[in-house]
Amino acid sequence: MDVRLKFLGGAQSVTGSKYLLELDKRKLLVDCGMFQGLKELRLRNWDEFPMDATTIEAIVLTHAHIDHSGYLPRIVNEGFNGPIYCTEATASLLEILLLDAAKLQEEEAEFAKHKGYSKHNPPLALFNTEDATKALEMVVPIPYQKPVNVLDSVTATFFDAGHILGSAIVSLNIQGETQQKKIVFSGDLGRYNQPMLKDPYAMHDADVLFIESTYGDRDNVAEDIEGQLASIVKTAFDNEGCLLIPSFAVGRTQLLLYYFHRLLTTNQIPACDVYIDSPMAISATNLHKIHRDDHKLSIGMGEHESIFDYPRFKYYRTQDSSMSINSIEKNAIIISASGMCTGGRIMHHLFNRLSRKNDTLLFVGFQAEGTRGRRILEGEPTSRIYGIEVPVKCHVEHINGLSAHADRSELMRWAGQFKEAPKVTFVVHGELKSAHHLALKLKEELHWSNVMIPRYLESFELFTGI
Repeated sequence: MDVRLKFLGGAQSVTGSKYLLELDKRKLLVDCGMFQGLKELRLRNWDEFPMDATTIEAIVLTHAHIDHSGYLPRIVNEGFNGPIYCTEATASLLEILLLDAAKLQEEEAEFAKHKGYSKHNPPLALFNTEDATKALEMVVPIPYQKPVNVLDSVTATFFDAGHILGSAIVSLNIQGETQQKKIVFSGDLGRYNQPMLKDPYAMHDADVLFIESTYGDRDNVAEDIEGQLASIVKTAFDNEGCLLIPSFAVGRTQLLLYYFHRLLTTNQIPACDVYIDSPMAISATNLHKIHRDDHKLSIGMGEHESIFDYPRFKYYRTQDSSMSINSIEKNAIIISASGMCTGGRIMHHLFNRLSRKNDTLLFVGFQAEGTRGRRILEGEPTSRIYGIEVPVKCHVEHINGLSAHADRSELMRWAGQFKEAPKVTFVVHGELKSAHHLALKLKEELHWSNVMIPRYLESFELFTGI
C-alpha cells in the first residue's frame, strides 16, 4: 500500500483545515474546515474542490469549530456521501454550528441579492440548510478511546484534546500488507491545568505527526485571570459604563461564565447581571450540561446542578431581547458572538457601544488577521458597521490567558511526551511566523530533524509499499 497526503487547508494559516490521505486509490479526509479571515483565504471556499468529492470514502473530524468542520455541507453538496466520524459531543455541537453556518450563508446571499453586489446572478450561498441537514445525517458519533474502522485498513481513535467540548486528538492506525503505521493529528490542543476542560491527552509515539501552531511563537501566561477580570469589571463600572465581551459561542463563553460565577459568588465584583446574548452560545452551554463527563465543571455537583443556572446569568435568545440590552447604560456585562466581531449579534452591540466613552470592550481570545476584532485591537480609530464608520471611543482591553489554544510552552510540553521523534512532523494550523517558530523549537529543543511547514495544496508521499 502507498499512502499519500495533500494539504487542502490548514497550511500556513489558522483556518480551513483539510488533510487528504490517499491509500492506494482509497481516500480519507481528516477535518473539513471552512476558510475564514482574510478575503484571499475566504475566496478559497468558492474555488472548485481540487478533486472529485464522490471519491472520498469517509471524513474524520477533530472537533466542531467551523474552521475544522464548516465545509462539510459544501462537500456534501458536491457529492460526498460517506460517514463522518467524530466524538459524541462534537456530533452534538455540529447540529448547532452547521445549521447556524448554513443560515448565515443563506442570509448573506439574500443580502447580496438585495444590495446587488454579488458576481453571481442570482447570488448564491456557499451551502444551504438542506446541505447542512444532509451532512448531519452522515455523522457517526464515537466515544473517546474506542477504536473505529473508518476504512478497511484504517482504524481511528479519539483522545481528549482539551480544546473545546468534544475536541479530539486523532490517531490513525494504518494496517498494510507487511507493516502498521501510525499517524497522529493533534487537532487544536487545549491548555494545561484549566478549570473547565481536561489536559490534552499524552501521546507517546507516531510515525507521522500533525501539530497545530496557532500560538507557536508566543507564551500566553494565564496569570491571575480572576484578578484581571475583576479589575476590568470594576474599572468599567467605575466609569459608569458596561463591559462588552465578543466571545466564541463554544468554549470561551462557558469559561467566562465559570469565572464570572466565581467572581460574583465570592463578591470579588459588584453584584450585576451577565447577559449571554447569543442563541448559539446558549445552546452550547446547554450541551455542557448534557456531556457532563467531558469537562470538569460537574465534579462535586449533583446530577442536575450546574453553575450555568446561576440566577445572575440572563440568557437572551430572541432578537427583541437582544435589542433591549442597548438601553442598559451601566453596571452590566454583555457576552455576545462572534468572538472576532465578524458577524452575529455582537455587531449591533459594537454599533451602539464603540462610540460610548464610558463603555469597555474586552477581547478574550485570538483575533485573526483581517478580522474586525484584530483591526480594533490594533488601534483602528473607526470601524465600518452597517455601512457606517463608527468611531472607537470606548476603552479597549485584552486578556490573553483565556485562549483555548495551547501556547508555545504547552505545545512543546505536549510534543515532549513523545518517546522518540516522529519520522516526519508537519507543523500546521498557524500563520507562517508562528509555524516557523514552533518548527525551530521542535528541532532545537527536542532534536526532531524532519519537521516541515507545508504549503497550501502541497502533496507528500508518506509511505510506500507498506
